[in-house]
Amino acid sequence: MSTAWFLTGSRGQLGHDLQLALAGSGDDVTAVGRAEVDLTDESSVRGAVRSWLAGVTADRAVVVNAAAYTAVDAAEDDEATALVVNGHAPGWLAQELAGRGRLVHVSTDYVFDGAATEPYPVDALPAPRSAYGRTKLAGERAVAAAGGDAAVVRTAWVHGRHGGNFVRTMAALERSRDTVSVVADQVGSPTWSADLADGLVALGRAEGPVPPVLHCTNAGQVSWFGLAQAVFAELGADPARVLPTTSAAFVRPAPRPAFSVLDGSAWDTAGLPARRDWRAALHEAMTEGYRD
Repeated sequence: MSTAWFLTGSRGQLGHDLQLALAGSGDDVTAVGRAEVDLTDESSVRGAVRSWLAGVTADRAVVVNAAAYTAVDAAEDDEATALVVNGHAPGWLAQELAGRGRLVHVSTDYVFDGAATEPYPVDALPAPRSAYGRTKLAGERAVAAAGGDAAVVRTAWVHGRHGGNFVRTMAALERSRDTVSVVADQVGSPTWSADLADGLVALGRAEGPVPPVLHCTNAGQVSWFGLAQAVFAELGADPARVLPTTSAAFVRPAPRPAFSVLDGSAWDTAGLPARRDWRAALHEAMTEGYRD
């Protein structure tokens, strides 16, 4: 079955990997960024999707919304803009696609408060503590309200070949500092963007109805401190050069969830690609490009 794809956020790390995941597939792929579609402008969003749908000749149409207002701290002072991009735009996409195609919308662990001690299941009660989390939750609800064939996929701690992320930052700091202090009291599941992209593509292609909410991260959990140590180890550096500290020592405008682990059992039982361990994914990620 042929598929036509419309990818938002094409210049982000996930957008890049989505395009790589679809390269050579023979599918028709339209990848757009901010220059092509302004997510703060309803007419721009709706018009772009309508124009694309009008030209689709494939058996199915899938939109993957990988775009977001991801400046977590800046959103505390600009929640109105973040709400349009993260909250309203996903609803516009879902409304335009209802009855005409599938929407795969990427969301975040920030919709939870981080107070849990066990992985959050898909039906856990959201309780965001930041503007970013509130606006992403609004987007989830807008997608659900639109109806149609749509899946919200929450993920966390994403790192990729392109753009800025924690892994690339730690690799750079290993070269420039003798030691680096990293918080040890925030725990989550590092997720390689390439693995996430493969999973989202599989979800887009899945036959029949898809679950309305899924969690997709690499498997396992670790603290930011432990992840930084793993990065140093991958570089052949001494992990002891990474020193543990606390969130209290690094106060940020937006509170970070202390516990971000998402329960991926619904993903696993849906017959989607197996979620490999975060450490194995990190090894492959760094072998493929984090050393440059």
